[in-house]
Amino acid sequence: MQDQVYLGDNLPILRSFVDEAVNLIYIDPPFNTGHSQSRTSLRTISSAEGDRTGFQGKRYETIKLHQHQYKDSFDDYLAFLEPRLREAYRVLEPHGSLYFHIDYREVHYCKILLDEIFGRDSFINEIIWAYDYGARTRKRWPPKHDNILWYAKDPQHYTFNYEEIDRIPYMAPGLVGKEKAARGKLPTDTWWHTIVATNSHEKTGYPTQKPLGILRRIITASSNAGDTVLDFFAGSGTVGAACLELGRHFILIDNNPQAWQVMKMRFKDDPSIQWME
Repeated sequence: MQDQVYLGDNLPILRSFVDEAVNLIYIDPPFNTGHSQSRTSLRTISSAEGDRTGFQGKRYETIKLHQHQYKDSFDDYLAFLEPRLREAYRVLEPHGSLYFHIDYREVHYCKILLDEIFGRDSFINEIIWAYDYGARTRKRWPPKHDNILWYAKDPQHYTFNYEEIDRIPYMAPGLVGKEKAARGKLPTDTWWHTIVATNSHEKTGYPTQKPLGILRRIITASSNAGDTVLDFFAGSGTVGAACLELGRHFILIDNNPQAWQVMKMRFKDDPSIQWME
């Protein structure tokens, strides 16, 4: 199979796929915050009249390079998601899984919708991705996590590659002995992982970009080499980047021309990808 990237509305594109076409689906839909999400890329140059002061008092001028933006607001969020999730269920192969990435504002409503489509028995885990970065409110506990709901199409038979999952250090290694401490432990349903930092080599400049480490873990655990992974809210294309590392095929869909351009740049060295406009 050839890796594919689509620019367009994901619903008619999904409807064009045959049944049971993919082995794993990960989606990170807009979180319905009611705001426009944006990320501005900047560059600084040395200038005596600059607007910033750097090391040893040197002055620098800030130059705005470009801005990536999309509107994160829908009048009826669940009505927008439902037909897309029903198509996701249809195109998922019998032993496949869906990972649905959302935040605390909508997760409870989305779980009810997913229970209806997949069945409550198909709910396997709610993964909490916890991070510690950014501003902190003084009016409540600062929200520093996302929710990832994992559903298996067949809750009795699904892929979970226990032995291949990356292991993490014990929090109290002295309590488990040297051998266990050296091997590390399997992650629980709470994943501590930093966001994509502004100075990271992963950074594409696209708002809401998710870290490769999160996608590597999901794809390693819930698919096998040669499988096809679908992301129909592809954004910066992190699913595709992880698949290229791990020997999986991918199908990416996004309707944002800026996402398309970011993915074009990200995958510029891979001529085998099929670009579908």
